[in-house]
Amino acid sequence: MHEPRGRMTKDGIRIYEDSDFAGMHAAGRMAAQILDEVAQLVTPGTTTAEIDDFVRGRVQELGAVSATIGYRGYKHASCISVNHVVCHGIPGAKLLNDGDILNIDVTVILDGWFGDTSRMYVAGTLGRKAARLIEVTHEALMLGIAAVKPGNTFGDIGAAIQAHVEANRMSVVRDFCGHGLGRVFHAPPNVLHYGRPGTGPVLEEGMFFTIEPMVNLGRPETKVLADDWTAVTRDRSLSAQFEHSVGVTATACEIFTLSPADSFHPTWG
Repeated sequence: MHEPRGRMTKDGIRIYEDSDFAGMHAAGRMAAQILDEVAQLVTPGTTTAEIDDFVRGRVQELGAVSATIGYRGYKHASCISVNHVVCHGIPGAKLLNDGDILNIDVTVILDGWFGDTSRMYVAGTLGRKAARLIEVTHEALMLGIAAVKPGNTFGDIGAAIQAHVEANRMSVVRDFCGHGLGRVFHAPPNVLHYGRPGTGPVLEEGMFFTIEPMVNLGRPETKVLADDWTAVTRDRSLSAQFEHSVGVTATACEIFTLSPADSFHPTWG
């Protein structure tokens, strides 16, 4: 990469240097490590508050800072979204039941770099429909990541995700999207998980952003509850999400948030 640090594209997307990839890998790996470790707590009878307490403690022990504590008044080190909660579920006294599926989303700040990732877990026995939803959502994320290379567009990413999800008779949530990140939590571009090939900003080497599709078994519509955070499916159908942070390279992309234990998917390992 030969562009100076701080260059912005005409769409307001920051272009980072080669040397910046190391910081993103370190932050992303730490967030992924915490999600590896938290898996042991995801069992029937555990509360989501207990899971969040573990995340909070590990972020501190590893010498990082939680990006979510204090963000727009949020008080927790994770978002934990159970069953029909699409995203931004608030940890609390809720007990996990056998068969519950949940997304745990963690963002750390390490040496000024933001590591942002989420993945699915199951408490106890995974049901057949939930298993298929999780599988399709993970496949959609990886198909979106496969579309990341210089010269492609953000519309190519969304189109790849949407096509796979809808081919499996599920729906892509439109109300939330991925985002740019790096030395800030949220920045341009908005990374839509649906779209048309060839549309949107062109991908360039040095762009950092998240891809984090939310997929519903039922319809795509969501609503935000009175707490102003928790988003749920309007039809109360199950929802799943996976999130990776990536950086565009000269030929494709690097995933910053790979699981150190290779346990990104709940049925792996």
